[in-house]
Order: sequence, then structure tokens, then C-alpha cells
Amino acid sequence: MAPPRKIPRPGDALIRALFATLMVPGLVFAQAGSGPSAEKNDQLVLRIWNGVQGAQKKYLTGCGVITEKRTSKLLVKPLVFRGKFCAAGMTKFSLEYSEPEPIRIRFNEDYVNVSTGPGARTTQVIKVGHHVRKTQAYFSRDKSIENLRKNFVIAARDDGRVYEMKLVPRAERFKARVNYVIVKLGKDDFLLRSLEIDGKSGVNSVFTIQITALNLEISEDMFKVYRP
Repeated sequence: MAPPRKIPRPGDALIRALFATLMVPGLVFAQAGSGPSAEKNDQLVLRIWNGVQGAQKKYLTGCGVITEKRTSKLLVKPLVFRGKFCAAGMTKFSLEYSEPEPIRIRFNEDYVNVSTGPGARTTQVIKVGHHVRKTQAYFSRDKSIENLRKNFVIAARDDGRVYEMKLVPRAERFKARVNYVIVKLGKDDFLLRSLEIDGKSGVNSVFTIQITALNLEISEDMFKVYRP
């Protein structure tokens, strides 16, 4: 049975998750509060930040499988979406959901294509280049830490095999869209393992990522998008 119309399609959720992921390198370098506990948090955040920067230089491409578990008061039971993905840097991304329905998402610098239906013949084209560059610039320039302190409260912790960061928005423009975002990175490679987005719409999506290949040569056809 198709999900209720009030529940976003998996493609919509994945686009939001994609942009949240693009923000991760800047977001993890936030600081919160003051005092001994805050200083300890800051030290951990710096360790994570350095690890993420190293991973970005070391791993240029990656592919794997992704599972989204979505819950909402409007759903009788959670929805589970499964697919596979490939990414090249922070400008190219391809994902294909195989269940519960085929959906293909491709992001290439300025455009996102979301294709649905038999043979993925129906394609929605969204121009996002300006918004992506604006977001990345906002969280990567000299004043990025000040921007983050102003807009988010971020807590980092060492959770055994992963580093976990919880981002709670301060600013109204972020509060209007999400309650919080939780990012989990592998301690051995600082790559994304899990991303949770709790939205104001009442939908909670948890994306579990399993990376299967790194630094492989990926055909440009994988990231080919329609540009009107």
C-alpha cells in the first residue's frame, strides 16, 4: 500500500538528508557552552573535525547501500526503504531505491533529478546549486564557528565504535524545519554511518549507511542529470 500523501516520498527525504550530510564537515566544528564539560566536548569536536578533514582528502569516491526507516504518527507501522548509492566528493551523488518502489535520485552540482514510475521515466528536475553553495559557504568560511554557535547547540560524544553528534537548532529558520539532527561517524575512518532527521512535520527518518567500496573509478553516467 502506498504511503499517505502527507508523508514525504523517500526521494524528498533523501534530498534533505543529502544536504544535511553536505553540512556535516562544518557542523561538527561547533562549540557549546562553557566550563569543564564544554571544554571536554570541544576537544572531542576538534578530534572529530580533524578526522573528517583527513577523510575528505583520503576518500574521493564511495559506494554502498542505504536503508531508511521512517516513523510518524500518521503511519500504522514504520516504513522501510532500501537502496544503493555512489558519491564523488560533495558535488555528485546517485541513489537508487529498489523497495518498496523504484526511485532514482541523482545530484550533480546544480541539479537534482528524482525519477519515479516504471522504468524511472517520470523525472522531477530541481535546481539546487545556489542553495548548496550558499550552505557550504555559510558553514566553511572564517566565521563558520560563530555562525554555528549562533544557530545550533551541538553535543558530541564517543559512543564506542562511532562518534555521535546531536544538533539542535537555536535559530528560528532552522527550528521551523527540524527538531534535531543526529550524525554518527565511524571512529576508524570518520565516514558517515548513520543520519537521523527529526522533522517538524512529525516525520522521523533514520538513514543507515554501509559503505562497500572506496576510491573506485565511477563512470560519469552514474551522475548524469537532465539540465533544462
